Amino acid sequence: MGSIINLIINGFATGMLIFLLAAGLTLIFGLMSVLNFAHGGFFAWGAYTSVWLFGLTNNFLIAILGAMLAGAILGVFTEKFIIKPVYGNHVRQILITLGLMLVLSELLKVVWGPNQLIAKAPSYLSGSWEFGDIIIIKYRLFIIVIGLLVFTLVYLLLKKTKLGLIVRAGVINKEMVQALGINIQKVFLFVFILGSAMAALGGALLAPYSGVIYAEMGLEFAILAFIVVVIGGMGSFPGSLFAAILVGLSGSFMAYYVPELSLAVNMLLMTVVLIFRPQGLFKVKG
Repeated sequence: MGSIINLIINGFATGMLIFLLAAGLTLIFGLMSVLNFAHGGFFAWGAYTSVWLFGLTNNFLIAILGAMLAGAILGVFTEKFIIKPVYGNHVRQILITLGLMLVLSELLKVVWGPNQLIAKAPSYLSGSWEFGDIIIIKYRLFIIVIGLLVFTLVYLLLKKTKLGLIVRAGVINKEMVQALGINIQKVFLFVFILGSAMAALGGALLAPYSGVIYAEMGLEFAILAFIVVVIGGMGSFPGSLFAAILVGLSGSFMAYYVPELSLAVNMLLMTVVLIFRPQGLFKVKG
């Protein structure tokens, strides 16, 4: 029983990290219809920035905020100079953002070197609680809490505010929103910045979770994020949370019980969903 609970907690923590990356991706696609394969680069830059700032300041909050700021800055640059010229053309979006992903990965090596960096959690988040044969690692529980908090805040933003209403209306009919006198380009930019900052936050939280970070991590997690977006439904924010938890739990249990299938289980999940429900588990209007 204890091992099952530990696997569930581990799966939820992994799922929340993937959610932070996938949620920004699905928001960007839902409103802007942009396939941003460079999203994993924001994730990796968030990880490196947080580790660097934590080493300088020994303050985990400053490290997280700095990582989100780095992600937001990269988001502004990407939207204005990379994405804007290829709006409406998915093939060009894939090619140019894949190229940017590679550039961002190589820039990490230029700035911080080609070797892996060691990442540590702050002392107050280190260690674990033991309840019989159940071991709850503090940092994993912290990740779950942060992931649920981010989901709640963004969900309330989308459902309970005027800005959220504009975003949801833009998902359904961008032309109608523009006809009402709303600058949809500014809304696009806000959503892109929000998604980029969330990806960087995911990278910042992953660093102490995994213990080491490396330049290619962005591409690896971007693949998982796209699997989550497909399973949850392109453009569905709640769907990205559900799918990320599903992917995290399946990976956690498979790695423990059937290690040979741990890498393939996510692809199998996506294949099954595409066969029986091509639109994803959560269908989005528009």
